[in-house]
Amino acid sequence: MTEAIHPTGPTGLGHTVRQVLLSSRPLSWINTAFPFAAAYIVTTGRVDALLVVGTLFFLIPYNLLMYGINDVFDYESDLRNPRKGGVEGAMLDKGMHRTVLISGVATALPVLLLMLVLAGLNPWSWVVLAVSLFAVVAYSAPGLRFKERPVLDSVTSSVHFVSPAVYGLAVAGALVTPDLVALLAAFFFWGIASHAFGAVQDVEPDRQGGISSIATAFGAAQTVRLAIGFWLLAGLLMLVTDWPGPLAALLVIPYILAAWPYRSISDAESERANNGWKRFLRLNFFTGFLVTMLLILWVVLR
Repeated sequence: MTEAIHPTGPTGLGHTVRQVLLSSRPLSWINTAFPFAAAYIVTTGRVDALLVVGTLFFLIPYNLLMYGINDVFDYESDLRNPRKGGVEGAMLDKGMHRTVLISGVATALPVLLLMLVLAGLNPWSWVVLAVSLFAVVAYSAPGLRFKERPVLDSVTSSVHFVSPAVYGLAVAGALVTPDLVALLAAFFFWGIASHAFGAVQDVEPDRQGGISSIATAFGAAQTVRLAIGFWLLAGLLMLVTDWPGPLAALLVIPYILAAWPYRSISDAESERANNGWKRFLRLNFFTGFLVTMLLILWVVLR
C-alpha cells in the first residue's frame, strides 16, 4: 500500500526531498539503468568509471528529469486521476514544481558532463544521447507534448527505455549486426506495447482533461489488442536472435496473459485495466531477473 501525496501538505527539507524522490518513480529506476549497464558491460566485458557514472545517470537523474517534467506539466490532469499520489505518479504540491525541475537539471548536469568526458570523442554516442534527452523533454514539455500525440506518445515512451541501451552500445563501440538490430527492435516494440497498455487505464481521466493519447484515439479495447500485437511481435523478433536469445521470446507470454482479460474492455470501464497494469509492474522485476540470467548465459557461451 502506498501513501498518497496530496496537493497540500507538510513543509520542510524532509518533505521536499521525499516529493522530489517520489516524482522520479524509484520503482522505475532500474528500467533505464539496467539497459545501459547490461549493454555496456556485455559489450566491453569490464567494470570501469564510465559504467559506474553512466549507470548512476540513468538510474536517478534521468528519471528525475523524465518523470519530474511529466508530473509538473500534467498537474491539472493528475488531479482528476485516482492513480496519482504514490508509486504510479507523485501528486506534487504546486509550490514544489520549480524545485522538482531545478533538482532534475542540477542532479543531471554534473553527472552528464562527467559521463561525456569519460566517453571521449564519440560523435555517434552524442547523437544517441541527444535523441534520448530530447525524448525525455518532448514527452511532457509545453509546445511539444508528444504524450498528447497518439502513437507518437508510445513511440517516445519506448525511446525513453531503449535509448539508454543504445547509448551503452554506442559508447562501448558495439558492432552493429542483424542479431543486435533484431534484439533492439524487440525491446522497442515491447516498450510501445507497455506504454499503450498503460494508457488504457487513463482513458477517462485523459478525456476529461482534454488530453489525447493512443488509448483515447483508438479506444480502450483496440489499444489493448494493439499492445498484445506489439508484445507478440517483440517475441517473434527474439526468435531470430542468436542462442540463447530465442528463450527471451517466452518472456512476452506473461505480459500478453496480463493484458488478455482486457481485450474487449469498454472505455467506460477502462479504469479496471489498472489491475492488469499492477501485474505488469510486478512482472517487470521477474522479467528483469530472467533477462539477467539469459545475459549471463550468453556471456558464458561466447
